[in-house]
Amino acid sequence: GDSVNQTEGPVTVSEGALLTLNCTYQTAYLAPYLFWYVQHLNKAPKLLLKGLTADKKVEHEGFQATPVKRDSSFHLQKQAVQASDSAVYYCALSDTVREGCGGAEHKPRVQMGLWLWAALQGVIVSLSSGLC
Repeated sequence: GDSVNQTEGPVTVSEGALLTLNCTYQTAYLAPYLFWYVQHLNKAPKLLLKGLTADKKVEHEGFQATPVKRDSSFHLQKQAVQASDSAVYYCALSDTVREGCGGAEHKPRVQMGLWLWAALQGVIVSLSSGLC
C-alpha cells in the first residue's frame, strides 16, 4: 500500500537557521502528487506546497521542496525560519486520477486513510530565540 514517512518530531530550531523536514514515500502510482500542509496553533491545516512534476522545485513563502523520483522524496526546506513558522507540518501524497472521456485531465484525489495517518504523524516545529 501507499505510505508516507517524515521527520519525527518535535523539531526545535533557532530563528534564522535552516529548517529541513524529510519526507519519503512509497506508492504504486507512477506520477503521484505530493503535498506539504502546515497547521498553526488552533487553525485548520492549509496547503503549503504542491509537487506535481518530478525533479521540479516548488516554492512558497520561503519554503521549497523538490519531488525527487529517484529516491521517492519530497523534503521541505526553509533557509531562515521565523517565529511565525512554529507549527505542525504534514507530508501527504495522492494518486493521479484520469477523468473525462479522453482521459487527458489529471486531478488529485487525496486518500483519506493516508491523510489521516499522515496527520497523526505530523512534525511539530518550534522556534527558539537563542536568548536562553
